[in-house]
Amino acid sequence: MKLGPTALRDPRCLLGLGFGSGLLRPAPGTWGTLAALPFAVLLGQLPITLSWALVAAAAVVGVHLCDYTAKALGVHDHPAIVWDEFVGVWITLLFAPMTWVNVLLGFALFRLFDIIKPWPIRWLDRQVDGGLGIMVDDVVAGLFAGLVLALIVGSGLLPSL
Repeated sequence: MKLGPTALRDPRCLLGLGFGSGLLRPAPGTWGTLAALPFAVLLGQLPITLSWALVAAAAVVGVHLCDYTAKALGVHDHPAIVWDEFVGVWITLLFAPMTWVNVLLGFALFRLFDIIKPWPIRWLDRQVDGGLGIMVDDVVAGLFAGLVLALIVGSGLLPSL
């Protein structure tokens, strides 16, 4: 399958490509993360246990979506596959109240951890194959970024806007 509008006709690829946000250049991961933010705000309106359950389900389904999309494109972890970024930033933002300051900081922290890939994120990215490999590094980056976000918010360093 060719990357582009044709891929978006397949519902699994449409999700794997972040509703087309992964097709944007440069930095498709950043565009995908930005596209995930409106959904994160919606998740923030739900009870926290339901939000965590939905994000966990999105991560599990994401293993299949990312695997399917990678096989359809013929490239493991193609940069246009951004469902993993969606889930990763959602995880990050579940660690703090949904304020615009927290969303901006969470976005920045997630992108930082996703790009730099400190241990064990880089190791997981290199060692785990398939859809699980595409998802796991972003899930862990989301957890790391979320913990840092929670520490910053809990420290009182941020304005409460």
